[in-house]
This record gives sequence, C-alpha cells and structure tokens, in this order.
Amino acid sequence: MRVLAIDVGTGTQDIMIYNTEKELENSIKLVLPSPHLSISQQINEIENDIYFEGEIMGGGKIKQSILKHMEKGYSVVMEPLCARTIRDNLDQVKSYGIEIADESKDYSSYTKIKMGDINITQLSNLLLGYDLEFDFDKIAIAVQDHGYNENMGDRDFRFEKIREKISKPISPLEFGFLEDLPEYFTRMNAVKRTVESEGIDETPLLMDTKFASIAGMCFDEVAEKLNSYIVIDIGNGHTTAATIEDGKIQGVFEHHTSSLTGESLERYLKRLAEGTITNEEVYNDHGHGAHVLNPISKLEKVIVSGPKRELIEKTNLDWHHAAPGGDVMMTGTIGLVKTILGWYKC
Repeated sequence: MRVLAIDVGTGTQDIMIYNTEKELENSIKLVLPSPHLSISQQINEIENDIYFEGEIMGGGKIKQSILKHMEKGYSVVMEPLCARTIRDNLDQVKSYGIEIADESKDYSSYTKIKMGDINITQLSNLLLGYDLEFDFDKIAIAVQDHGYNENMGDRDFRFEKIREKISKPISPLEFGFLEDLPEYFTRMNAVKRTVESEGIDETPLLMDTKFASIAGMCFDEVAEKLNSYIVIDIGNGHTTAATIEDGKIQGVFEHHTSSLTGESLERYLKRLAEGTITNEEVYNDHGHGAHVLNPISKLEKVIVSGPKRELIEKTNLDWHHAAPGGDVMMTGTIGLVKTILGWYKC
C-alpha cells in the first residue's frame, strides 16, 4: 500500500509518500511553505482588485495581507465559502471592508486567487518534474480545526469536542476520521471537498494536526520503550500535551504557546501527570483547557515536537526531542500514516 500523508501546519506543510513494502526511512518526503504563506505572498505582489474563490482554509497571514491590500485603495471580493477563512460569521467579514461576491456583478477585471489547504495537482506536477512516480492507494491529511458552533467561541467548542472524544482512555490513532467526519469541522470538510474536486475517488482520512503529531510521537524510537510518559507538541500558535499510559491517552491540556514560560509549562506538565490539573486553571490563563481521566503511574519522560520545541529546554523535566522515522519534521505525517494503516489493519 502507498500512502500519501500531508500535515498542514502554520509554518510548513510536511508531506510523505510511504510504501508499506519499503522502510519508512526510504519514503519520499517534502517540507514546503504552508499554503497561507504563498497566498499572502500573492496578495502582496498584486497591484489590482482581488477576487477570492475556493475553499475554507487556514487563515494565517491572509487576513493581515488583505487588510494591507485594501489600505492601498484596492477592492477585495470573496466568495461566501472561502470568506469563512477570515471569520465564520460573514457579517464580521464584511465589517473589515471585504465584499462578499454577488452573482449579479461582473468581477472579470479582478485578479483571481484560489484558496485551499490542499493542491494535489500541484504536488503531482512537482514530483513528476523529478521523474518520480506519483500514485497512492490511500490519502491522509491533517489540518488544525477548531470546529464551528455559532453559539460557542472557538476555543470553548474545540476543547468541548476534545473532551467528548476522550471520554475514556483511547489510542491517539482514534482521532482520525474517514466517513464519519462531523459537519462542524468546517476546515476538514473543506479539505475533503478539495480532494473530491481534484478527481480523487479515495476518501481521505482527516485528522487534527495536534493529534497527528501526538500519534507520531508515540512511534519515536525512545517513546516506544516507555509506558508512562507525556507527549507535547509546542507549535507556533498552540501547545498540546497528552499523558500516555499503556498506549492510551489519560489526559490532555492545550494552551497558547505565546502565553507559556518554561516555569509555567513545567508546572502544567507535572500537574497533568499527577492528574491534578484543572480545566479552570488553564482556561483562566487564556488557554483552551484541560481534561484528565487518570494520573499516570510515573512520568518516565517528556517526548516533545513542534517548531517551538526549544521551550521544553527551559524546564527541569527529563525530555527528548521526537524524531520518528529519524526525522523531526515528519512527526505529524508519521502519525497520519500509522493512523490510516491502523484503520486498514496493515
């Protein structure tokens, strides 16, 4: 089986094509700029009104680039679907001065930009340019998705769904979705529609980037020798940690990376391991929350990944930088690969 795994982060999109008949280390791997960065660059280079079409995607720097473009005196029009990249509420999008596309108007003089987290055709052309074979049997994609509920804020809704998922100890591999993808995960559903629009019949496995990373860290060479430990992804925007015992998640907490110091991170991780951390203390510190089922019997080690991983070095904890498959950049993609192989019992 050949698996295409794509992990779309804030800084990079990490890509792996894994063949089950070969060693993991011999997979084709690419690290490319995150899609929002290339779209922001396009916006910055255009001296014209812009018309956005396409899908919901990770916003990143796009909103900031659009506002700067409008400050130059240019108009920006967005189709309703992709406009939700800026805000789920379209009235809020319009409050920034962005126009929502009207089918009765002519925008032919506008420069068009297509939005989306995934572009399989572009990836195919890149690999074919190197005379590399581009085909796959299964596809797995990770994006960070807070979910959307018009009656609840993003961080509240995101953590509510995490709490619901971990109602009992579960394997990190259980965070993947195939046919059972809920509608409220708007960004994941956008990726699913994009894959379908590119003529790919295979249903993609979708996963949140944080839990793809958590799954991948569990297959690190050091982590595989442990029984009771913490895995933590320290990302550009968010930090997510989970306690693992007997191969299952026993507790989790999520915070904004910019709000953490070495001292506060160490305190949170120790309390997570002890099972004494509370949702209120994390939430009141402007984090997303915490949810603990059980303490772990012993904190053997902290396995860490993510672009801001150096924060762990400011703690007194026993830590190890994850490098599953020998590559720190492929933690999320390996989590995706292991998850989809688990689905198909490979």
